[in-house]
Amino acid sequence: MPVHDLIDLAAACPPGTPWLGLDLGEKTIGVAASDTSRMIASPIQLIRKAKFTQDAEAVLKLMRGRSASALVIGLPLNMDGTEGPRAQSCRAFARNLDRIQPTHVAFWDERLSTSAVERFLIEEMDLTRKRRADVVDRTAAAWILQGALDRLRA
Repeated sequence: MPVHDLIDLAAACPPGTPWLGLDLGEKTIGVAASDTSRMIASPIQLIRKAKFTQDAEAVLKLMRGRSASALVIGLPLNMDGTEGPRAQSCRAFARNLDRIQPTHVAFWDERLSTSAVERFLIEEMDLTRKRRADVVDRTAAAWILQGALDRLRA
């Protein structure tokens, strides 16, 4: 599985192709997409998790449909920077996805992304709890992808 840092990921991907960002939760996968210039990330979809093969096919179908050349997957590190079971689960998802179809992947530290998104949705958007539940994971995916895109330009 080609796992890259962001600079290597950008070099490995054809110019003008978008990337997808994934927030791998326990019950859902939040998905975001960049524009073709890789400047802006937007939330696009929430995949309700089923079996891995169904989840993988849903992600790969989105990649094909958007001509995406890579994935940026949120890596839920512990606050001290170590990897726990959730981070290992994200790495396993990427490894297993690569067995189905070779995919360029970069991981992005997603510590506090969900809480930052929750705070934004409450304070700035004034969304109800039910409405937040509907958008938080895909918005977290956009937060993750946008952080990676911003870092790439820095």
